[in-house]
Amino acid sequence: MTSLTDIVPPGVVTGDNLLKLLEHARANKYAIPAVNCTSSSTANACLEAAAKNNSPVMIQVSNGGGAFMVGKTVKDPNAAAAGSVALAYHVRAVAKYYGIPVVLHSDHCAKKLLPWFDGMLQADKDYFKMFGEPLFSSHMLDLSEEPDEENIAICVKYFKEMAPMKIWLEMEIGITGGEEDGVNNENVDPEKLYTTPQQVYAVYEALSKIGPMFSIAAAFGNVHGVYKPGNVKLSPERLLTHQEYTKEKIGSELDRPIFLVMHGGSGSTDDEIKLAVDNGVIKMNIDTDTQWAYWNGLRQFEAEKREYLQGQIGNPDGPDKPNKKYYDPRVWIRKAEESMVERVGESMERLGSVGQYPKSSEPGSQQCIVSKKKGNVMGGMVAGIKKIF
Repeated sequence: MTSLTDIVPPGVVTGDNLLKLLEHARANKYAIPAVNCTSSSTANACLEAAAKNNSPVMIQVSNGGGAFMVGKTVKDPNAAAAGSVALAYHVRAVAKYYGIPVVLHSDHCAKKLLPWFDGMLQADKDYFKMFGEPLFSSHMLDLSEEPDEENIAICVKYFKEMAPMKIWLEMEIGITGGEEDGVNNENVDPEKLYTTPQQVYAVYEALSKIGPMFSIAAAFGNVHGVYKPGNVKLSPERLLTHQEYTKEKIGSELDRPIFLVMHGGSGSTDDEIKLAVDNGVIKMNIDTDTQWAYWNGLRQFEAEKREYLQGQIGNPDGPDKPNKKYYDPRVWIRKAEESMVERVGESMERLGSVGQYPKSSEPGSQQCIVSKKKGNVMGGMVAGIKKIF
């Protein structure tokens, strides 16, 4: 087995390096956790988990996460795009210091959120002009609420814009149940929770004419949010049927010719996840469980130190004793991070990505102001950032 460290560098990966990473995952039957992040703190927790577990990781931002990142009082129509770009720049500034490959991704984009997608794509184009690669590694279009023909047509349109920059496109066909980021599928027809092989092949046929850098989130009973095992009927065996159907159609030598993605992974059993990965899933989204883990770290800290958190002065050690070392945000936010690090590590273990990339020992460096072209890097960067924002 070719070592991933021999073919993919540490830090944010894009283009050919991203394709190599995901081909390695598919060939060696592991998947990479994609964690929704809403702050530098949650992003750092993901990076720490990846370094601790010698694993690649995907950091993704949703429309709501981008809006939160820029600040909830900002009502500008471009706020979500600006916040998403800000998170991307943070990750690019620190990723190499963790010594593992990082994929920068944007999550579900429904039709009504396309202006957000357009804003991020413009940032990619501006960044590409300056540095020869896009700002983000990949983006997702989720047009599963639309008719299949329209869904695929819009994906084709955007993929043609993205392909020259070698940006990965993730799309969804079939519906993931539950509710996420304002898209509510809680009362959807249960049959629509299961994508057919014909639907998957229609996507493959349309997008493969443009390029190889795309993945498909095919529904197999998935539901966003948290649920008790047994309350949702997942059918990951259907993913193999999709692979076999497309393999026969295109005459591929690969047993798993399609890059597949699993959404709504919270509450899934180990066996369900393993079978999904065996059948070609190379990415699994995680949000609900890591949200709980982040809160739970803070909750446990507050419960343990409650008597030290009732005022700036005075605690069980004495009426004049200061409490700053307990209410300092760096203390309680760190407890939240530590809990999230542990939960992300659990997902890496279940997905088989642990140990796939021994942490690099090379010195860290930022990836914000690194040009692959000769020229005035600083001047170009400043002009480009002004244009983005």
